[in-house]
Amino acid sequence: MIVSTPRLNLRRAASYTGVSIEKLPLSATSSSFKLDHLIYSPPPSPGLPALVARPRKVSNTPRPSRVFRVLGWIAGLVVFLYVARVLVRRGGGVDLVGWEKTGDFEMVGQYDLPEFPTPIAVTDRHGRSKWTVSIPPTYNFPLTTKEYSDICAKCHEVAAHVRELQGQTYPSPQAQLDYYYQDPYFVDVLEAENRGLLPGAESKAWHVATHSQGGHLVGESIGNFMEAPVCKSSMIFVLESPEAGIGPTLMMLWMAYGLAQKEKRAFFIDDTRWAYGEYTGIFQAPPIPDCRPPPRHEMLPCPRHARHLVVSVATARETFGNGFDSEFEQVEKQDANRERPMYDLARAGYEALFHLNDEDKGYVNNRIAELKLKAKVGDGSHNDGTIVGVHVRHGDQHPYEYQYSATYMPLTRYVETIQQVLDDAHNTSMPNGGEDTMAKKHSFTVLASDNPDVYEADEFSGAVRAQERIKLASVSHTKAEEQNPHYMHKFKEETFGWEGGFFGSMFWNLGRSSNNNAEVKTPESLAPSAETTRLRSLIGRSYMMDLAVLGQGADVVICTVSSAGCRMVGVIMGWEKAMEKGNWMNIDGNYMWTGVALN
Repeated sequence: MIVSTPRLNLRRAASYTGVSIEKLPLSATSSSFKLDHLIYSPPPSPGLPALVARPRKVSNTPRPSRVFRVLGWIAGLVVFLYVARVLVRRGGGVDLVGWEKTGDFEMVGQYDLPEFPTPIAVTDRHGRSKWTVSIPPTYNFPLTTKEYSDICAKCHEVAAHVRELQGQTYPSPQAQLDYYYQDPYFVDVLEAENRGLLPGAESKAWHVATHSQGGHLVGESIGNFMEAPVCKSSMIFVLESPEAGIGPTLMMLWMAYGLAQKEKRAFFIDDTRWAYGEYTGIFQAPPIPDCRPPPRHEMLPCPRHARHLVVSVATARETFGNGFDSEFEQVEKQDANRERPMYDLARAGYEALFHLNDEDKGYVNNRIAELKLKAKVGDGSHNDGTIVGVHVRHGDQHPYEYQYSATYMPLTRYVETIQQVLDDAHNTSMPNGGEDTMAKKHSFTVLASDNPDVYEADEFSGAVRAQERIKLASVSHTKAEEQNPHYMHKFKEETFGWEGGFFGSMFWNLGRSSNNNAEVKTPESLAPSAETTRLRSLIGRSYMMDLAVLGQGADVVICTVSSAGCRMVGVIMGWEKAMEKGNWMNIDGNYMWTGVALN
């Protein structure tokens, strides 16, 4: 059998890439079969596979794509760190400013200064870091209590930041307790202006600011301040109290004055926001220094060694904190002499500042003379009667003694102490050692309290008021007067009394309509009306006259040391009479006299 040889097609195959997709079969059983997997795949290599795998060729040159990828990661990390640092700086309050070179220091551009009061860290052209406090010259004075407290908090942060930049550690604990420690990296405002660190006195804005910064320094208009030189150093006490009570603020005022005298600082009082109206509405103007106050933007709340220091309730811990106690407290003594240096500061402030206005001063002098005449026994007697002063503080102030901390000291405790005082004074005061009955008969109690109901209590039925010029009335007393047919009065929507004592919420709402039930907690939340200011001033005058009569007229004073008024009476009495002779008697636990009580 002859088999014919198959015919071979020797035509050149068409290019795989040149075949049109539309001309290929679509299925295996039809002429439309599709070979997509062959169209873009090259034919298999006719070469044989290698017996040994070829090693990869190593190249010392990195790929361009890898280099760009690494650079991108680095740039992203730098951007992230920069943004994080900006956010931290904004939250932490450490402000860094730009510079223009001039002289030994680099001058800060005005456009770089913050528009609000804050500490700032600066660097000279040699890379040395310093810090200061920037207050815009046109900023209103005084700053708010929150701004003062925020600045003091940021001062510590900025000072620590500058020490880190200088490679320095924190001061030792001993240096931190040193009341007169001076930060070597702090630059005062005037020095910063002279060195070009801040815009100086040649700035046009400064001249405008000196007349538009606001504030009311008591006595600033007395005398020719424009011709006097600017004080080299000063202390400015801002009268304001978020707690409404006048006692703690005035005790701090006395201490600040004594401290300023010790440090040879001129002393000024600002009463712009004092809740009790103008300072001269209650007291006479304070002693006027022989120099004029500095520009307002140079008055700083911190650091404590600033040339012109602002002291207020908001900065009390900066001035009267642990460093103050460490400097002035005599820890080696366990009696009243432990607090003697602080007492002397407060006494200096009392002698210089506690001068009631002429009207109230005349009344107090007459009242004291009247009380002393009542206690006088007469010719031929061996002893006069004892005037026992009692100060009862209720309201929002509670005793230190634990068992009464949620209520008040029982009135029986005062009565028992009064009886003990009279017995000690007259039971053996006769020449023969017998009881002086006539002196006891002429002895009596002088009472001062913020609670009108105390005057009506059975325990004090025989007591006389410290002063009767301005009295805080209760609702029952007011209604009794209104029911009197001879009592003329205007229509009142609601009767208001002081039952329970002095409360801050009642004080802030004086003079406000009862239709508005929103409670005002701070003097900044609502500008007081003229009637409100008048009522507040009357309360302050009443409180001061009570203390003056007790401290200057009573032989012995019984009170609770938890009350600022009690501590103030101790200062008014004088060290010898109050402490050495023991005529200032605290019945609120075994506590000694203290000045500024920080919560």
